[in-house]
Amino acid sequence: QVQLVESGGGLVQPGDSLRLSCAASGFTLDDYAMGWFRQAPGKEREGVACITPREDTTYYANSVKGRFTISRDNAKNTLYLQIDSLEPEDTAVYYCAADYYYGGLGRDDYSYWGQGTQVTVSS
Repeated sequence: QVQLVESGGGLVQPGDSLRLSCAASGFTLDDYAMGWFRQAPGKEREGVACITPREDTTYYANSVKGRFTISRDNAKNTLYLQIDSLEPEDTAVYYCAADYYYGGLGRDDYSYWGQGTQVTVSS
């Protein structure tokens, strides 16, 4: 069965960098569209980055362009999100998501979700 497990979150200071990981099992990562989402307290879950299957075309929310980088390691069946120049506004629970047919930055585009990893940016 499809399983997604995020890791790599934590408490960091503004300006720091962080790399989140999403270990996938039960499917071949390269066959699926993958996305990263985040949800801050009291806010809707928003898509921040996604990557298409096989061609690995990437898309980003305007709010994170230039600071976030999504990538995948098919040999490790793992998805990554590199976050640079962290800001307090990046504080949220970060989720990875997978879908065989769709993919994009909308929540409804994905069928499978991980449990999330907390990122807190504070001085």
